[in-house]
Amino acid sequence: MADHDLVIERRMAVPRAAVWEAYTLHGPEWFCPPPWKAPEVEYDLRPGGRSHVRMVGPEGEDVTTTGVVLEVVEGERIVTTDAFAPGWIPQTPFMTAIIEFADDGDGTLYRATARHWTVEAKAQHEAMGFQEGWGKVAEQLEAVAKRLHEGEGA
Repeated sequence: MADHDLVIERRMAVPRAAVWEAYTLHGPEWFCPPPWKAPEVEYDLRPGGRSHVRMVGPEGEDVTTTGVVLEVVEGERIVTTDAFAPGWIPQTPFMTAIIEFADDGDGTLYRATARHWTVEAKAQHEAMGFQEGWGKVAEQLEAVAKRLHEGEGA
Protein backbone atom coordinates (compact mmCIF):
# COMPACT_ATOMS: atom_id res chain seq x y z
CA MET A 1 0.00 0.00 0.00
CA ALA A 2 3.03 2.33 -0.19
CA ASP A 3 1.42 4.26 -3.04
CA HIS A 4 -1.56 4.98 -0.73
CA ASP A 5 0.31 5.63 2.55
CA LEU A 6 1.80 8.72 4.13
CA VAL A 7 3.96 7.99 7.18
CA ILE A 8 5.53 9.93 10.04
CA GLU A 9 7.99 8.09 12.26
CA ARG A 10 9.67 9.65 15.29
CA ARG A 11 11.81 8.43 18.16
CA MET A 12 10.50 10.10 21.28
CA ALA A 13 12.70 10.46 24.35
CA VAL A 14 9.99 9.35 26.76
CA PRO A 15 8.63 5.94 27.81
CA ARG A 16 5.88 4.36 25.71
CA ALA A 17 3.33 4.45 28.56
CA ALA A 18 3.59 8.25 28.72
CA VAL A 19 3.21 8.60 24.93
CA TRP A 20 0.16 6.30 25.02
CA GLU A 21 -1.38 8.32 27.87
CA ALA A 22 -0.74 11.59 26.04
CA TYR A 23 -2.23 10.20 22.82
CA THR A 24 -5.34 8.65 24.36
CA LEU A 25 -6.19 11.14 27.13
CA HIS A 26 -4.75 14.53 26.16
CA GLY A 27 -5.66 14.96 22.47
CA PRO A 28 -6.70 18.63 22.61
CA GLU A 29 -3.19 19.50 23.85
CA TRP A 30 -1.34 18.09 20.82
CA PHE A 31 -3.70 17.19 17.95
CA CYS A 32 -3.37 20.27 15.67
CA PRO A 33 -0.42 22.36 14.58
CA PRO A 34 -0.88 26.03 15.55
CA PRO A 35 -2.72 28.22 14.90
CA TRP A 36 -5.36 25.48 14.64
CA LYS A 37 -6.86 24.02 17.82
CA ALA A 38 -8.69 20.77 18.53
CA PRO A 39 -11.15 21.38 21.36
CA GLU A 40 -12.69 17.92 20.90
CA VAL A 41 -10.57 14.77 20.53
CA GLU A 42 -12.36 11.64 21.72
CA TYR A 43 -11.66 7.94 21.28
CA ASP A 44 -13.85 5.12 22.57
CA LEU A 45 -10.96 2.65 22.61
CA ARG A 46 -12.69 -0.52 21.50
CA PRO A 47 -13.42 -1.97 18.05
CA GLY A 48 -16.53 -0.22 16.77
CA GLY A 49 -16.07 2.63 19.24
CA ARG A 50 -16.45 6.24 18.16
CA SER A 51 -13.51 8.39 17.13
CA HIS A 52 -14.26 12.08 16.98
CA VAL A 53 -12.17 15.17 16.32
CA ARG A 54 -13.28 18.77 15.96
CA MET A 55 -10.68 21.26 14.73
CA VAL A 56 -11.06 25.04 14.72
CA GLY A 57 -8.95 27.25 12.47
CA PRO A 58 -7.73 30.83 12.88
CA GLU A 59 -10.22 32.17 10.31
CA GLY A 60 -13.21 30.52 11.99
CA GLU A 61 -12.89 27.22 10.11
CA ASP A 62 -14.67 24.40 11.92
CA VAL A 63 -13.89 20.87 10.76
CA THR A 64 -15.38 17.78 12.40
CA THR A 65 -14.40 14.21 11.58
CA THR A 66 -16.27 11.37 13.21
CA GLY A 67 -15.47 7.75 12.48
CA VAL A 68 -14.88 4.47 14.23
CA VAL A 69 -12.09 2.66 15.98
CA LEU A 70 -11.18 -0.54 14.14
CA GLU A 71 -8.47 -1.98 16.38
CA VAL A 72 -6.86 -1.31 19.75
CA VAL A 73 -3.85 -3.11 21.16
CA GLU A 74 -3.38 -1.48 24.56
CA GLY A 75 -0.20 0.57 24.65
CA GLU A 76 0.83 -0.50 21.14
CA ARG A 77 -1.61 0.32 18.36
CA ILE A 78 -4.78 2.25 17.51
CA VAL A 79 -6.49 2.04 14.10
CA THR A 80 -9.34 4.40 13.18
CA THR A 81 -11.20 5.20 9.98
CA ASP A 82 -13.60 7.82 8.71
CA ALA A 83 -15.09 5.32 6.22
CA PHE A 84 -17.84 4.59 8.76
CA ALA A 85 -19.77 6.63 11.26
CA PRO A 86 -20.58 4.95 14.59
CA GLY A 87 -23.03 2.08 14.09
CA TRP A 88 -21.15 1.05 10.93
CA ILE A 89 -22.93 3.63 8.80
CA PRO A 90 -20.95 4.07 5.55
CA GLN A 91 -19.74 7.55 4.73
CA THR A 92 -17.36 9.01 2.16
CA PRO A 93 -13.89 7.88 3.27
CA PHE A 94 -10.69 9.89 3.27
CA MET A 95 -8.30 7.66 5.21
CA THR A 96 -7.55 5.07 7.83
CA ALA A 97 -5.11 6.13 10.56
CA ILE A 98 -2.75 3.50 11.96
CA ILE A 99 -0.92 4.74 15.05
CA GLU A 100 1.81 2.52 16.53
CA PHE A 101 3.91 2.79 19.68
CA ALA A 102 6.97 0.57 20.35
CA ASP A 103 9.69 0.53 22.98
CA ASP A 104 12.97 1.92 21.65
CA GLY A 105 15.66 1.74 24.30
CA ASP A 106 14.60 4.20 26.99
CA GLY A 107 12.23 5.93 24.58
CA THR A 108 9.40 5.24 22.15
CA LEU A 109 9.23 4.69 18.42
CA TYR A 110 6.05 6.44 17.27
CA ARG A 111 4.72 5.71 13.80
CA ALA A 112 1.62 7.31 12.30
CA THR A 113 0.34 6.05 8.95
CA ALA A 114 -2.42 7.73 6.96
CA ARG A 115 -3.70 5.09 4.51
CA HIS A 116 -5.86 6.51 1.73
CA TRP A 117 -8.42 4.86 -0.53
CA THR A 118 -6.89 6.34 -3.67
CA VAL A 119 -3.55 7.65 -4.87
CA GLU A 120 -5.33 10.93 -5.57
CA ALA A 121 -6.51 11.23 -1.95
CA LYS A 122 -2.95 10.56 -0.79
CA ALA A 123 -1.64 13.31 -3.10
CA GLN A 124 -4.32 15.69 -1.82
CA HIS A 125 -3.34 14.99 1.80
CA GLU A 126 0.34 15.40 0.97
CA ALA A 127 -0.38 18.76 -0.73
CA MET A 128 -2.30 19.87 2.37
CA GLY A 129 1.01 19.69 4.28
CA PHE A 130 0.92 16.18 5.74
CA GLN A 131 4.65 15.95 6.54
CA GLU A 132 4.88 19.34 8.18
CA GLY A 133 1.52 19.11 9.98
CA TRP A 134 1.78 15.56 11.27
CA GLY A 135 5.46 16.18 12.10
CA LYS A 136 4.49 19.17 14.28
CA VAL A 137 1.76 17.10 15.89
CA ALA A 138 4.33 14.40 16.75
CA GLU A 139 6.54 17.08 18.38
CA GLN A 140 3.58 18.34 20.40
CA LEU A 141 2.62 14.78 21.41
CA GLU A 142 6.16 14.17 22.66
CA ALA A 143 6.11 17.43 24.67
CA VAL A 144 2.84 16.43 26.38
CA ALA A 145 4.20 12.92 27.08
CA LYS A 146 7.38 14.42 28.61
CA ARG A 147 5.31 16.70 30.83
CA LEU A 148 3.20 13.75 31.99
CA HIS A 149 6.28 11.57 32.59
CA GLU A 150 8.12 14.27 34.52
CA GLY A 151 5.00 14.86 36.60
CA GLU A 152 5.18 11.24 37.84
CA GLY A 153 8.42 11.96 39.70
CA ALA A 154 7.20 15.18 41.29
